[in-house]
Amino acid sequence: MERTKSIPASGKLITVLSIDGGGIRGLIPATILDFLETQLKELANDEGARIADYFDVIAGTSTGGLITAMLTAPDENKRPLFSAKEIKDFYHRKSHKIFHQDWMVTKIVKNICGPLYDGKYLRRCIKKKLKDTRLEHTLTNVVIPTFDIKNLQPTIFSSFEVKEKPYMNALLSDICIATSAAPTYLPPHYFKTADGEKQRKFHLIDGGVAANNPTLVAMAEIAKQLIHKNPTFAEPQSLDYHRYLVISIGTGECKRKTKYSANKASKWGVFGWWFNACGSTPLVDIFTQASTDMVDFHLSVVFKGLDIQSNYLRIQENALERTLSSLDISTKENLDYLSDVGKQLLEKQVSTVNLETGDFVPYKDETNGQMLIEFAKKLINEKCLRDGLQPPFSMETT
Repeated sequence: MERTKSIPASGKLITVLSIDGGGIRGLIPATILDFLETQLKELANDEGARIADYFDVIAGTSTGGLITAMLTAPDENKRPLFSAKEIKDFYHRKSHKIFHQDWMVTKIVKNICGPLYDGKYLRRCIKKKLKDTRLEHTLTNVVIPTFDIKNLQPTIFSSFEVKEKPYMNALLSDICIATSAAPTYLPPHYFKTADGEKQRKFHLIDGGVAANNPTLVAMAEIAKQLIHKNPTFAEPQSLDYHRYLVISIGTGECKRKTKYSANKASKWGVFGWWFNACGSTPLVDIFTQASTDMVDFHLSVVFKGLDIQSNYLRIQENALERTLSSLDISTKENLDYLSDVGKQLLEKQVSTVNLETGDFVPYKDETNGQMLIEFAKKLINEKCLRDGLQPPFSMETT
């Protein structure tokens, strides 16, 4: 079994990338990651630079889990299977086949009887791309949450644990299909793994049920290894938040314009809470967005309290158009809109969520794009330290 990528003692930071769930809205983080990877190439003067080269852990839920797999799965040359730009292009080319569009009445009737989509094309596509790649094969450590409906508990696929728990060393394709199986949209995914003569059976749905923003899950997996003195990590001091460099990317929310109201919701029964006239699923929206914002709120407070806000960057849009904010609208109009949202986010000021209002409040003069450039410099410096090279960027510029 292959070892997970280590974090050498010569480095200073533990680098974490986290990508939220959100279906078709994964195009937003894909656009932002394309920008980050471009900056890494230019600043490192390395056209072959890839995001997986610079992060110790990449975590993703649902569509974020799919992006995580695409960033870290190896090709035949042991390099990332996809560049960030290719992932962005993947959404543009494949989304309409995964989420084929029906008339609203047709969708309602289908959703009463079962999931909106059978998921067959998505499964074929993922299996074709990832083939026999398993969790142990990823080019850096990955953490992908799912939820087991048979056991009613989260199931976290972490490459840190495959050595101790061989039954978790599932095919990456099965993990991606499972974490993307959003209730009402796609069917649950069943598969089993073998550990000697024993079998482990999984009955999984979308990881967003447990952690739509998987940043804390990723950091918990790191801490768990440190607590157990896993040799993957160099020092016990690594538990110190000062060593973390975290980029967390959301898939957008629809908050600025009221999405639901108490007056309307007071008339909803079971059907209304699961499906309303706007074509959205209120309960799904509520539990995913609530957990997403709570994670950002917690980390914002912690990093600010430790006076290391510059080590945590959350990029999120909270004002998506209501009619275009669903998980599955794969029209060209919506895909272009989501691409534009990602580009516009790069020009917006760095912000954090205000839990009282739900708004994102700027707390820096810099834009997200400017901060990503600064983070790219830190990532390059860190990689150079680990490779025994002189970091090219002074601390004043990072």
